[in-house]
Amino acid sequence: MTAVPDSGVESAPEPVPRPDGELWRRASRGDEAAFTELFHRHAEAVWNHAYRLSGSWATAEDVTSSTFVTAWSKCAAVTLANDSARPWLFAVAANIARTHGRGERRLLRLRRSQRLEAAHDHADDVTDRMANESRLKRVVTAIGGLPKAQRKAAELCLLGDLSFAEAAAVLGVAEATVRSQISRARARLRAVLEES
Repeated sequence: MTAVPDSGVESAPEPVPRPDGELWRRASRGDEAAFTELFHRHAEAVWNHAYRLSGSWATAEDVTSSTFVTAWSKCAAVTLANDSARPWLFAVAANIARTHGRGERRLLRLRRSQRLEAAHDHADDVTDRMANESRLKRVVTAIGGLPKAQRKAAELCLLGDLSFAEAAAVLGVAEATVRSQISRARARLRAVLEES
């Protein structure tokens, strides 16, 4: 192994990323650059969470956009738990996805009742062909049928990939309570998914 000669130029140390809490406080005072940094840090994770909740790329885009619009408008009134924006963003995304899902179901019922023909959308065909989307929708539906406490814990931990501690902070309960809710949720989900 040959040694690489020292060029004599010291490389600059990597900048230490600012914590979410600091960026959030700056954004609450109108600092757009701080909010943009939060957006770039968490947008992909929020989109992934929204997709797992909805099973739809388009809905995930809408939910992600709405989540960050809500974050910008409410950042002055919200204090982050554990100095992390992700749990709060995930909770907002879950609420928006639920509301969006209710709206879609109402529209579907209206179309059925009026016997309207929906326009064929090629993007829906591509999405429908994805093998894992069918399973994801079954899981999302099964989670939607859980009791409220188990549903919220499952959305944050199973679909949102939050830790038990982060979910406990969002839900305002003890970490042991979240662990218990997740254990019960998993048992119910196994039974429901094995039946289908």
